[in-house]
Amino acid sequence: MNDFPYLPHTQKDIEEMFSFLGIKDIDELYRDIPALFKGELNIPSGLSEIEVKERLTDLAQLNKNMEEYGIFRGAGIYNHYIPSVIYPLASNRNFLTAYTPYQAEVSQGTLQILYEYQTQICNLTAMEVSNSSMYDGASALAEAILMAKRINGKNRVLMSKTVHPEYQEVSKTYVKVQGMDIEQIDYLSETGQLDLADLTSKITEETSCVVVSYPNFFGVIEDLKVIREKVPSEVVFIVVTYPISLGLLEAPGKFCADIVVGEGQSLGNTPSFGGPGLGIFASKKKYIRKMPGRIIGETVDQDGKRGFCMVLQTREQHIRREKSTSNICSNHAFNALVASLYLNVMGKQGIKEVSLQNYHKAHYLAKKLVETEKFKPVFDGPFFNEFVLESKIDPELLNEKLLEQHYFGPLILKNFYKEMGNKVLFCATELTKKRDIDFLCSFLEGLS
Repeated sequence: MNDFPYLPHTQKDIEEMFSFLGIKDIDELYRDIPALFKGELNIPSGLSEIEVKERLTDLAQLNKNMEEYGIFRGAGIYNHYIPSVIYPLASNRNFLTAYTPYQAEVSQGTLQILYEYQTQICNLTAMEVSNSSMYDGASALAEAILMAKRINGKNRVLMSKTVHPEYQEVSKTYVKVQGMDIEQIDYLSETGQLDLADLTSKITEETSCVVVSYPNFFGVIEDLKVIREKVPSEVVFIVVTYPISLGLLEAPGKFCADIVVGEGQSLGNTPSFGGPGLGIFASKKKYIRKMPGRIIGETVDQDGKRGFCMVLQTREQHIRREKSTSNICSNHAFNALVASLYLNVMGKQGIKEVSLQNYHKAHYLAKKLVETEKFKPVFDGPFFNEFVLESKIDPELLNEKLLEQHYFGPLILKNFYKEMGNKVLFCATELTKKRDIDFLCSFLEGLS
């Protein structure tokens, strides 16, 4: 006991408690509880604080620091620059201690930042209302599909084959127990864009919603105007978007999207181990009472002073389960806070600049890779910061050799699409350096 001075009770304290209770040891205190295990636990003996710190340092050094690597991969989680001011502001103890505003009236700072986050998401997507976030892009899409059913009561989902494959899997899991089914819409082998003829042929009176990605999983930019014209007004049009791309691309709301969802990791959140993510969720105002999650509103108190409050929170912890729109509770509010700070710091012009850098660097990378004659283009549709190439080098060998040189190579698409063979998905962001592109191209000369 003396080895752990930070423990509150001394041996003398414990003996006095045992004496007061009339027992000899701790086992006697629990004698009424059936013993499921008797014996010694197979755990190591205690360590000193210095030893624990050394052990944890050794473990931490096994991690890979992304700043030491050149990265040519995205596919849902992206390597973007995070301005230094973001995390000192986000780590303000007033934000961290008011983790979730259960007592809304005493969490005005958290409510205000979530209100501003909602406003920024509406501005970015050109939608009328936003909730204060979901778990991640995949759960946001699944919740959007369930919301579509609440809007029109139908069970059939048409989803583009080029929506992120993991989003598709999560959606299937969510909707299965709701009696809904998902049918894929094919893509055109020439452009990589949605096959409009396939979409049109599959729309029926039972169709609840149509889901497309913008840009899609292949990085190709879909023509939302043309797709919207093919989707009947009674069918909910759901767009999965990549928020950074909206600094350059026309916002989905301009094309009459009914619901816009997406992954907000790229807005100042770190890509560590693929998460945690941030689910963006925006909608038309007329559907606000069908939305999942919670919505923060602006009001005034009895003295006329500006304040913030929760105006809608139809979650199962607040209302009857059968009446709730979602069971999402811990909605990654901290990640929404980070996203709001990022959007504030960058501003409209900053987002546009980042978006342009992504676009130009990706197109430069694609041009240089094709010039090596080790790759050839697959699609001729317009792309943002990701693109598909067919590799003449075995993709596994390519990535293995690049990793040895501290580079993350492209995503191997056959792991998600069996028909893709040697096709790979490259990505470039504002952090992709010309020297990395030059190295990659020169390194390829030695591979076959």
